[in-house]
Amino acid sequence: MTWRPQYRSSKFRHVFGKPATKESCFDGVPITRSVQDNHFCAVNPRFLAVITECAGGGAFLVLSIHHTGKVDPHHPKVSGHRGNVLDIKWNPFNDYCIASCSEDTTVKVWEIPPHGVFKNLTVPWKELQGHSRRVGLIEWHPTANNVLFSTAYDYQVMIWNLDCPDQVIKNPVRTISHHTDVVLSMSFNTDGSLLATTCKDKRIRLMEPRTGNLLQDANCKTHKAHKVLILGNLKMLLTTGSSRWNARQMALWDQENLSVPLLQEDVDGVSGLLFPFYDPDTSMLYIAGKGDGNIRYYEITQEKPFVHYLTEYRSLMPQKGMGVMPKRGLDVSSCEVFRFYKLVTIKSLIEPLSMIVPRRSESYQEDIYPMTAGNKPAMSADEWLSGINKDPVLMSLKPGSRVEESYPELSMGKGLGSSLDTRRSQSRPGLLQLSYIQDQLGIKSDKEDSSHTESEDNRSWTLVSNGQDPALCSPPKTENELRMKFHKQQEEIRRLRELLNQRDVRIKQLELEIKNIRNSQPQTF
Repeated sequence: MTWRPQYRSSKFRHVFGKPATKESCFDGVPITRSVQDNHFCAVNPRFLAVITECAGGGAFLVLSIHHTGKVDPHHPKVSGHRGNVLDIKWNPFNDYCIASCSEDTTVKVWEIPPHGVFKNLTVPWKELQGHSRRVGLIEWHPTANNVLFSTAYDYQVMIWNLDCPDQVIKNPVRTISHHTDVVLSMSFNTDGSLLATTCKDKRIRLMEPRTGNLLQDANCKTHKAHKVLILGNLKMLLTTGSSRWNARQMALWDQENLSVPLLQEDVDGVSGLLFPFYDPDTSMLYIAGKGDGNIRYYEITQEKPFVHYLTEYRSLMPQKGMGVMPKRGLDVSSCEVFRFYKLVTIKSLIEPLSMIVPRRSESYQEDIYPMTAGNKPAMSADEWLSGINKDPVLMSLKPGSRVEESYPELSMGKGLGSSLDTRRSQSRPGLLQLSYIQDQLGIKSDKEDSSHTESEDNRSWTLVSNGQDPALCSPPKTENELRMKFHKQQEEIRRLRELLNQRDVRIKQLELEIKNIRNSQPQTF
């Protein structure tokens, strides 16, 4: 019997990385020189935040995701920390809220203005004081609103409820004290009922975050774990680290039994950290090396051998950190399934890198875009603290599907809160309402068209005015006001272009359907 190679069928076998052009990169960014093993970058569909190098305290930049090109060296910063900023994370349910932690032992939560930062921000919305040493890592709860986790060099993991009315919060709702050394990484499962951590004491811990009960505690002598990920609902954990001989290594663990890893695989012999990223919608795992330009990607299955190597993206520009765009911010028209933002320190550059599934069709590919976690919380902080667990609220990425806008439920004062809510009631960039497309193509009846006219006019008015009352729009008086007006106009132009592109795609689809119907009809002679 002749030997035949076994080929595994996968729709993601030919995924490739497509770096952005020079014009679509962020150039001239003073990226931090910190040696902390964090990502240093956070991204959402509206803003990109990056920790910068500065003197006299810590700061980070917040840039509009579409404001690419050369960054002004005097661009205003978020600079309220007295020590270097070590980590930043966007609130998954509010695109205008970001948390940061620093060497000054505090965690601060900031409200970003709807049109970006045009002057230095120094006063946070919330300040969390509880750690006794520098805070190195923060994470938001994946389903509960306004629940934040922080860990510091005092070996404590603290849970904060931001719905507290106080501006300065000194008492966390819970403190987890199982660790004997610095916590290196934290990861939640899908519904946030489990928390996995890696520690400098070489141990992997799995616990209930609400109660702090320790469920699993493992120490593998042949694998020193640095980063950990809970792989969605697969009931498996993945860690990256180093082997006994200092080779970069990844290991796969059974969530129910952490005594022995299911799989250990050496990646390469290069020194440097490995950043793992997992996409539960496609079951794809991305391994990016700190200090090199390579990104390897795999597909995870529940059957042996569990990890299937796909291919590797290679680049000569080494990355210091990585930001990841949420799924709701991807370009589904080009079959983009993942997007990185690489921090290239040697060139002061932030380079977007899109992972694309090659498809010939221009229509929406439902098989690679299942329902995904959206920007709406499944429950409040009080509900989660009372003992409730809920799966994330799912949304569709299909153009035309209704998407909830991520606006805050914050008690910041009635005047400011109401104005921010008005501005945030706009549709998310890149998605169009299905009723609007049908109205433009004449699909609905005249009666339905007339019933939708007023609502569509109101929405179009909101888009044109960018969330402001046109009666209050006065000519810009300062350079910052002029810059703000310019960015608002660019945003409006971009939205109109997206509208035209969506209409062109829909017209092509209708023409193709008409052609197919004509071809299917029998020809008469």
